[in-house]
Amino acid sequence: MTKRIIACLDVKNGRVVKGVNFLNLKDKGDPVELASKYEEEGADEIVFLDISATIEGRKTLLEVVKNTASVLSIPLTVGGGIRSVDDVSKILSSGADKVSINTAAVENPNIISVASEEFGAQAIVTAIDAKLLANKWIVYTKSGTYNTGLDAIEWAQKVERLGSGEILLTSIDKDGTRNGYDIDLTRRVVESVNIPVIASGGAGKMEDFFEVLTYGKADAALAAGVFHDGIIRIVELKNYLKNKGVEVRI
Repeated sequence: MTKRIIACLDVKNGRVVKGVNFLNLKDKGDPVELASKYEEEGADEIVFLDISATIEGRKTLLEVVKNTASVLSIPLTVGGGIRSVDDVSKILSSGADKVSINTAAVENPNIISVASEEFGAQAIVTAIDAKLLANKWIVYTKSGTYNTGLDAIEWAQKVERLGSGEILLTSIDKDGTRNGYDIDLTRRVVESVNIPVIASGGAGKMEDFFEVLTYGKADAALAAGVFHDGIIRIVELKNYLKNKGVEVRI
């Protein structure tokens, strides 16, 4: 199966930002401009996460989503601030192809099954932010600020049963460190479910993508900072992966 390379736009106050371990956010630019740029460079998908919506108790920035969707022909996944099936509907109506649900899915798992039934499993992505605590990966919500106590592996299996079509798996420990993805976490989740898993958190060099897509068994690798800062260009990354025997779209 072809592996995907996904560019992530963490958006706050209408601007793309990036931090380390979900903290110390720095401005990285305009989401519409960056989305267009990454599609031109060969990204297979764009993930747009309104990272402060849930904490601020507000809805996703629909106008920014519409503007971003308008410049793209590749799939756009949008998350942040989604509380209801109605929110899912509004985001899909704004041009998104998929909706990523995190906090609301934990607080009300029924949202996954209802949304999946209404819009199709392919449109529903469950985001899982996990941190290693006492030799166990625990699910965190509210942009990594709230410890749910849920086992990440068990939660991944549950969201698949509920009808999620995909999992966006982020290692909070690795996020923004550029020390490589959490290969163990990714592989454990991939081996426990039968739906695609997107690996996120920790990309620093091209080898990191190769490792998570092969040893980690991820279906897709997502990154933000290394693309924003020009450390890795997507077209060069894909050529590297292809030369290493990884099947990617060029």
